[in-house]
Amino acid sequence: MVKGRRLYEGKAKILYEGPEAGTVVVHFKDDATAFNGEKFDVIEGKGVLNNRISEFMFTRLREMGLNTSFIKRLNMREQLHKQVEIIPLEVIVRNIAAGSICKRLGLKEGERLPRAIVEFCYKKDELGDPLVAEEHINAFGWAEPRELDDMIHMALRTNDILSGLFAGIGIRLVDFKLEFGREYSPDGMVRTVLTDEISPDSCRLWDMKTDEKLDKDRFRRDLGGLVDAYAEVARRLGIINDSNPGGTGPKLVKG
Repeated sequence: MVKGRRLYEGKAKILYEGPEAGTVVVHFKDDATAFNGEKFDVIEGKGVLNNRISEFMFTRLREMGLNTSFIKRLNMREQLHKQVEIIPLEVIVRNIAAGSICKRLGLKEGERLPRAIVEFCYKKDELGDPLVAEEHINAFGWAEPRELDDMIHMALRTNDILSGLFAGIGIRLVDFKLEFGREYSPDGMVRTVLTDEISPDSCRLWDMKTDEKLDKDRFRRDLGGLVDAYAEVARRLGIINDSNPGGTGPKLVKG
């Protein structure tokens, strides 16, 4: 499939014009970044695994009735999405204390939260994607009240679905980040949809028996074995084969 011109390059993905109007091609890179880009490396195989895991997640969410921009996977590194207007917010759902909430509130890592907590961050790299309140979102017009309600509802619904999915394969969903966009239909209707990616880059995933980290914290904390951890998530989800002779990278199931 022929891609069009490059539209945008982020820390882990490149967006190109799609083959048809109103579509984009999302290319998953092997780049790994942390701390707002201060830490950087290229880890072979990371983009391939994130592509396949994100495809799996979006497909499951779509089957459960959630609106997403995802259309299909194109190849080992690329997906086709509907082109949407990005809402400039990151929506974070937290089930267990980890990361920044521990520093902000003095919580112990691993402490179960009283309930799932939804937080919002303003998508602005130069500001470090600061935490914001609903009052800021309403005041600055980053999202309409209806969109805010949609994002909260969809984020909590996603949490219910993914928590159950991961628990079934022995993984605890600690927290995760979502992004949303506006899909404009020809009749003038505007729909809030899930977009971007759902992968170990955007989720904290811990083994339920050992608390071993199976996510990007392996890179943030210099634990090593990032691709092996991502591949373990993919293996448990049934995306890759158990056998990977030669250790030459993930052997992915065709399809």
